[in-house]
Amino acid sequence: MKTIGVIGGMSAESTAIYYRELNRLVRERLGGLHSAELLIRSVDFAPIAELQAADRWDETGAILADAARKLEAAGADVILLATNTMHLNAEAIRGAIGVPFLHIGDATAAALKARGVRRPLLLATRFTMEKAFYKDRLAAAGLDPLVPDQADRDRLQAIIYDELCQGVVRPQSTAAGLEMVARGRSAGADGVIFGCTEVGLLLSPDQIDVPVVDTTLVHCEAAVNFALA
Repeated sequence: MKTIGVIGGMSAESTAIYYRELNRLVRERLGGLHSAELLIRSVDFAPIAELQAADRWDETGAILADAARKLEAAGADVILLATNTMHLNAEAIRGAIGVPFLHIGDATAAALKARGVRRPLLLATRFTMEKAFYKDRLAAAGLDPLVPDQADRDRLQAIIYDELCQGVVRPQSTAAGLEMVARGRSAGADGVIFGCTEVGLLLSPDQIDVPVVDTTLVHCEAAVNFALA
């Protein structure tokens, strides 16, 4: 089994899901008392969030590249970044390491295409919904992602940072998320991306009548496939 290195902490809530799911998947594949060979470098999210808000992405890239180097030096055979938004710094991370980096957008695109989705609604942070780095990667895979309107993007950003990242899940926020899905469906979405690693805390695929890809879960599946190949 190869060792999976996870850059986490953005947020700690979703990094805990990575730990749980990676171990669950390995146990399901190998049985018995098996669990994943894991290294986690969990960073303090508060200063990174401040840099995000100030649009200082070169500085966040340096922090994450350093985390990736430390994981590789500790013995990681593959690196995961346990956040969608910070994949804006994917190239900085790739350039800092000699082991593979599994991009969450690639795992997401493959899962969407396997489910027959072409026009997914992207529910994520404002940065992921508005900047090109993520949507362009999906488009390069032949997908045509949709995003909510400005009011919904602002609302979802607040839900993620002020609630989900802090371990708070409010019923009224879940209702707001489902309303966003309904508006996306009316606009032609044929699937939904839980495009922030916390959105799976807010919504469940069972609540939605089209295929859903939870990026956290498919990213974990890609990592375990690599580790057990």
